[in-house]
Amino acid sequence: MHQFNRRRVTVPGIPNLAKAICSVVFALAAVTAVAQTSGQPVTASIDASKTGKTAISPYLYGQFVEHAGGLVYSSLWSEMLDDRKFFYAVGPAPTPAPSAGRRGGGAFGRGVGPGRWNPIGPADSVVMDTKNPFTGDRTPLVKLAGAEPRGIKQTGIAFTQGATYTGRIQLAGDPGANVSIDIVYDEGGARQTVPLGKLTAAYRKFPFSFKAEKSGKAQLEIGGSGTGSFHVGAVSLMPADNIDGFRPDVVAALKSLRSGVYRWPGGNYVSAFEWRNAIGDPDKRPSEIDPVWHALHTNDVGTEEFMTLCKLLDVEAYISVDAGLGDAWSAGQYVEYVNGAATTPMGKLRAANGHAEPYRVRFWGIGNEMWGLSYQYGAMKLDQFEHKHNLFAKAMKTADPGILLIASGAMPDTMTGSKEALNLGKDLVPKIMSPADWTGQLLKNCFDNIDLISEHYYNYGNTHFSIAEGKQVPNDPNEPVTDWMRRAANHVRIKYETYKEYEKAIPELVAHPKPINMDEWAYTGNGKYPVYPAYAWVFHEMFRYPEVFQMAAQTFATSVLSHDGGKTGLNANGLVFKIYRDHFGTIPVEVSGNSPQPKVTDPVGGEQPAVNAGSATFPVDVVSAWTADRRTLTVAVLNPTDVDQPLKLNIAGAALTGKCVLWRLAPNGGDIQKPGLTTSPVDSIPESLTLPPYSINIYELAVR
Repeated sequence: MHQFNRRRVTVPGIPNLAKAICSVVFALAAVTAVAQTSGQPVTASIDASKTGKTAISPYLYGQFVEHAGGLVYSSLWSEMLDDRKFFYAVGPAPTPAPSAGRRGGGAFGRGVGPGRWNPIGPADSVVMDTKNPFTGDRTPLVKLAGAEPRGIKQTGIAFTQGATYTGRIQLAGDPGANVSIDIVYDEGGARQTVPLGKLTAAYRKFPFSFKAEKSGKAQLEIGGSGTGSFHVGAVSLMPADNIDGFRPDVVAALKSLRSGVYRWPGGNYVSAFEWRNAIGDPDKRPSEIDPVWHALHTNDVGTEEFMTLCKLLDVEAYISVDAGLGDAWSAGQYVEYVNGAATTPMGKLRAANGHAEPYRVRFWGIGNEMWGLSYQYGAMKLDQFEHKHNLFAKAMKTADPGILLIASGAMPDTMTGSKEALNLGKDLVPKIMSPADWTGQLLKNCFDNIDLISEHYYNYGNTHFSIAEGKQVPNDPNEPVTDWMRRAANHVRIKYETYKEYEKAIPELVAHPKPINMDEWAYTGNGKYPVYPAYAWVFHEMFRYPEVFQMAAQTFATSVLSHDGGKTGLNANGLVFKIYRDHFGTIPVEVSGNSPQPKVTDPVGGEQPAVNAGSATFPVDVVSAWTADRRTLTVAVLNPTDVDQPLKLNIAGAALTGKCVLWRLAPNGGDIQKPGLTTSPVDSIPESLTLPPYSINIYELAVR
């Protein structure tokens, strides 16, 4: 994380629209008008008979999931225990404890470090067996002493009274060992015991379940008495309502977005990801420290689990392979493991792990931000990576010729904002197709091994990249709200402009497009304005050029969720995804206007395109599309300002019935950061409507 095909990859073509039968004109009036230099009201003209050749892809609503710190395990996964496979030795926590940042804490979830498991009884009653570990490098061995309780414990585990919890534990031990699981409430108060069966010298998995007798944080003990000793190989505990290990509330909220595609496992994380450690029996997968985010990972959410998540969410999988520390042979094997027949070596391994049928994943990325010489694991000079990309492509296509390969690109805007251009040349703003234009050179030298180009961008609410100063600088506190709202969409626009320059430099790109997959993007807030209108503007800008933008993945999927009183739902940005996915069409329609966006004033490059993003309807932004069945014409109008805005809307080329439905996302009450989603059936198209501040308005217009 920073800051399709050799044949054309598009949605099936769009038939010509029949001649327009009638045209409808209606006005959107507002309390506060914005004066235009012409003295005329802002007008948007929609000609429904003029449609694009490429449909808007459902993959533009995609999401990105990365093992960044504890993000996946703390937000998607239901596991309640830390270090459940004993990466660290059992013992007291060190003083001082490792910093949260080095343990994957803070924004990316709880930190997990040494001392999470403590001994019950004398400290020397628990030793770490490093000669015959169950998995990883060590396994706790508990030495018993008759009736005296001995074992291991973990504190601070939250339970809800009356809720059922399920788990499993891998145990081996002497016949004289009696082991149970105890839940101890209130610092040694009420105790709930779950007895386990007889142990054997070989490891045996013991499933268990119980209903919590009290609410609050408690201590889980794995304790024993009797003679001999016992090993604890691995232990897991989850709420019983988990869905294949995932949190049901999160699954329900994310599924409602119908996101089209999910990208996994990284991000920067993938550049040191060993996929073989994250397949098969989860209890036998070794835990390890991720060297990128410096966090402990149990490898519990691996390939099988990601494919399960995609099935639960009804989205396609997009897997990135390790092109950092990884090698082409391993990448080819990974494709074979996921997609190969059960008769292939890796397909046979997958079948042995419980999934005989191939997963048939189409989208595969080769590395992540491999241009990041200053920070990316395994990054290398461009000419070397071109060779590596081609080696990966050959190995992966040999395993499955039908996959679509996504190259790790970085257009000049990205190379400028990251300052990585200076590692490949002398110019902060590299010229198109120059040696520091990473994407341009990949297209030139790896053309036949690319189906899509991965591009990333991040905007930060209080700063922007200044070409003059060569760094991030504070935004002008007096900048117009429309300039702030447009920043993220401008990144989309500049990548479109660059792509068109590539078409001039590489004529073959016109006949054999390599569309953009914006598989990491996000915009943070500044505390002054809501972010969700800016997200809508990003969608509008991608909708305008569907032949260029055919995939995207917002960072991160979990960032669109809200958690209120234990209930998980969609936050403001999540509602933006939902309103467009559910109510905006797929066949783009031409929109023109009489009020162009302001001319650019900053130097072009970095975050500034030659032409500002937006329709010619300033200060509002308008896009339109037919639904796939052509029974409904949809019009989306964004008001990114803090006042009501007027707009005159001319619609031609469609036989409208006069009936429509308005879907609106706008501030609900006094909190502009928390909009409400409302719907209003309209019996006839009114002559005037109001576009409230910070509002997204999608009109579904019925046709005869």
